[in-house]
Amino acid sequence: MQRKATALDVAKRAGVSRSAVSLVLNGRGDGNVAKESQDRIRQAAVELSYSPNPIALSLRNQRTRMIGIVSDHVVVSAFDGNIIGGADDVARSRGFVTVAMDTEFDAARDASAVETLLDRQVDGLIYVTEGLKPLDVPPGMLRVPSVLANCYDNGPVPGLPHMIPDEVRGGREATTHLLELGHRDIALLAGPAASAAAPLRVAGYREAFAEGRLEVREDRISWVGWDIDGGFHGAMKLLDGVFPAERPTAIMCANDRAAIGVALAAARLGLSVPGDLSIMGYDDESHVADTMVPALTTMALPLREMGAAAMTALLEQIENPGNSEGSGKSEKGRAPGLETLIPCRLVIRESTGPAPRR
Repeated sequence: MQRKATALDVAKRAGVSRSAVSLVLNGRGDGNVAKESQDRIRQAAVELSYSPNPIALSLRNQRTRMIGIVSDHVVVSAFDGNIIGGADDVARSRGFVTVAMDTEFDAARDASAVETLLDRQVDGLIYVTEGLKPLDVPPGMLRVPSVLANCYDNGPVPGLPHMIPDEVRGGREATTHLLELGHRDIALLAGPAASAAAPLRVAGYREAFAEGRLEVREDRISWVGWDIDGGFHGAMKLLDGVFPAERPTAIMCANDRAAIGVALAAARLGLSVPGDLSIMGYDDESHVADTMVPALTTMALPLREMGAAAMTALLEQIENPGNSEGSGKSEKGRAPGLETLIPCRLVIRESTGPAPRR
């Protein structure tokens, strides 16, 4: 049986000291080991198939290399679960493991879930929510490095970094896409006015019109919610019994499910998509947006990217305490320096096309 390579073997091959190998492979090489030596150490480790012993590493650093993740419903969500997937990818690449708990929308269970994970000696915590929302941060999260993903600290003096989608930019880019196709009469079926995300997307819609020096018609904005029936009834009010010249030529939707409702309304009224009506979704929900007929143009929420960014920021806190800083960019009313906005991505498919001639 071939002997497993040791740190001393890596040091000999790289021509450095054993302590240099330890510093580099434990993530503390910068400032302590020359860049060329770091490269040689990593190359030697790859050639020898060497990796540090995680148990010994934990004992030396007094860490468990475990990250606790608490969510309101994300663990069991086929869509938002991608946030945890992105976080777990980063954790595993850095030698950490994740342990997740779901409170199933019961805020009363938040504190006990955090305490349970703290009892397991996790090195840090991430709280993840299904949909953007403010969070009453469980007190236990203030005892260890902690980060929020898809939510933000609702306290009077926010204290935790948070990674959230850039919803204003997403709404603006979605609207701009339709404007560039020649649409000027664009209706917006927004989500619930009480939600955190929907008003931000509406703000982006308004920004796009302002940038194009176009006037927003207030009667074209409706708060219909997130569901298929809301999209259907909202579209019917805009389209049914209306002269073609008075119909909107495009409808932006709160999410992809509302867009399904709009497509159903268009089919009932005999309108072609996108010939008579362009439809824009939001979320890029897997097995929904890409399988609609026609396939749905939409804004993809950066779920995996949010999870990855949250885990990267958390591990920076853990491994380099005192050095981590926020982006300094924030939405109105939230603390600068704590907020990182993750861009959404425009996904162009077949449901949007040039504005019809009237």
